[in-house]
Amino acid sequence: MVLNGVRAVIKVLSFRAAVTQLSLTIAVGAISSAVIAGDSYSPNSDSTRTQLYWGDLHLHTSNSADAYTMGSRITPETAYRFARGEMVRAGNGMSVRPRYRHDFLAVSDHAEYLSVYRLLDAEDSRLKGWALGEDWLKLLRSDRMGELTMAFADAFQNPTPEKMTPPAVVSAAWQDAVATADRHNQPHLFTAFPAYEWTSTISGDNLHRVVLYREGRGYADQNVPFSSQDSNDPEDLWAAMARYESQVNGSVLAIPHNSNVSNGRMFAPQTLSGVPLSRTYAETRARWEPLLEVTQVKGDSETHPLLSPDDRYADFERWDEGNIALTAEKADWMFPQEYARSALAQGLRYRRSLGANPYQFGMIGATDSHTGYSAVSEDNFFGKFRSTEPSAERMFTKMAQVLNENWRLSASGLTGVWAKENTREALFDALQRKEVYATTGSRIQLRFFGGWDFTDDDLLAVPISTIGYQRGVPMGGTLTLSEPDTPGAAAPVFIVLAMKEPDGPDLHALQIVKGWIDEADEPQERVYDAALAGPSEVDGSASLRTVWVDPAFNADQDAVYYARVIEVPRQRWTTRDANFFGVQRPAQAPEYIQDRAYSSPIWYLGAMHP
Repeated sequence: MVLNGVRAVIKVLSFRAAVTQLSLTIAVGAISSAVIAGDSYSPNSDSTRTQLYWGDLHLHTSNSADAYTMGSRITPETAYRFARGEMVRAGNGMSVRPRYRHDFLAVSDHAEYLSVYRLLDAEDSRLKGWALGEDWLKLLRSDRMGELTMAFADAFQNPTPEKMTPPAVVSAAWQDAVATADRHNQPHLFTAFPAYEWTSTISGDNLHRVVLYREGRGYADQNVPFSSQDSNDPEDLWAAMARYESQVNGSVLAIPHNSNVSNGRMFAPQTLSGVPLSRTYAETRARWEPLLEVTQVKGDSETHPLLSPDDRYADFERWDEGNIALTAEKADWMFPQEYARSALAQGLRYRRSLGANPYQFGMIGATDSHTGYSAVSEDNFFGKFRSTEPSAERMFTKMAQVLNENWRLSASGLTGVWAKENTREALFDALQRKEVYATTGSRIQLRFFGGWDFTDDDLLAVPISTIGYQRGVPMGGTLTLSEPDTPGAAAPVFIVLAMKEPDGPDLHALQIVKGWIDEADEPQERVYDAALAGPSEVDGSASLRTVWVDPAFNADQDAVYYARVIEVPRQRWTTRDANFFGVQRPAQAPEYIQDRAYSSPIWYLGAMHP
């Protein structure tokens, strides 16, 4: 079959065959060093086998100040139990249990005032004599939440010494968070990562990052979290991470999220201090931020219709009215500096001008739920805050005074990790090398390999990853030509396989998204239909696979490629709520949704550039 002039062999596997291809433990082989950039990832066949693990790297509990003031009393203990598949009781009294258990979880409560409201409510002696805390406790006990929110916002944005959490409390709260993660960490069964959120919000613009640790007690608990009250500049956060690694000999990384509500700050052409990006900045950012959380409860950040007018799937779960606080409206110039697809292309331009790419990131999904529950299915969505847990009213109210209406919330997302084993070390290493991908809630299984000599016959290999690792690179990897001066060099070839969630919707489309910088130094993109289940959006298949060749390859031109998988339509959570509670769905709320998966990219580096 030929689609858009692309040579692509498209075969629909039976469900059983797809399981064989994607779900078995995968033996991997060494790959040819001739096609790989110097720092590219390639597993060694003697020591590495990869399997797919699922989880959430961004979840809040009652230890987050905003979650506590909005009614959440769910502890990290309960959050871990739920993620492991246990039945627990929600804040609204419902008994809840996930359809699928997670393989890993990061409870990433806000570093700013970590555990403070819970400790104030418990009259913890370590907070006695802290004037600000005593004022907050009075407001909390009298249920004057509006005043408390305003007082908290003032302290958060103006962190004078008397408004900062007492150091002993900061240390104790973080040590408890790390110890709790360690108690629930069961190597090979369930991984619990120590983590926190650095919550920089400048004039209402989102610059938030989740900071994730590879190790637990004895490492992560040796330094307290670096909060946005210490500095709201990402460069200062990276410096603090570097100090941690140097002092403790541990490993840490940061994951930005919600670039879509940063009002152009997340991928701005200058630093926070107004200096144009430099090679040092690009290398530093790429070092500490190998991933981007591209989809979650506050909308999707892959792309936007304004940026991708020819992409029929670009209009998806948009939060584009303004910044995260809705204190400033969105302007057209901001969009290219907010979305993953445009940032990936801009990264190629920076590599051309600076010699380094600040945006060579992989993509993950997460919930950012503040309920303590990592529940992402359209028929199992538990909202963002306690007030948005299932009820007949939740679609029609707002999360908070400054945030969007609840019907806009997305039941998203999840991270899939291809790792050697289910341990902190193996999962963290896979995250660093970007052998990971995002979904908007469905457990779509996805493999994506790039190389130079894949053929249609390779689709018959079982498992397919053996061929992928032997003769190419996985998602997150980099390709270069072994003989860059050879005229008419062959184009890169990609193997892509996808399988639906076992009891989820069928798959409709398997696509390749390409980005590059043209001769006029302008970013370009194109979306290719590599495989379709049929001509209609409701045509679906349990699985799709293809070998795809770039039909417009230019050996002198850097390029970035990633795979996108689109499901057939199904009812959005708002439609399910309306049917279950017998209420009218808000007119603006979509009736249906087409959930999807985004692979981490594969980069091609042209011969003419550094």
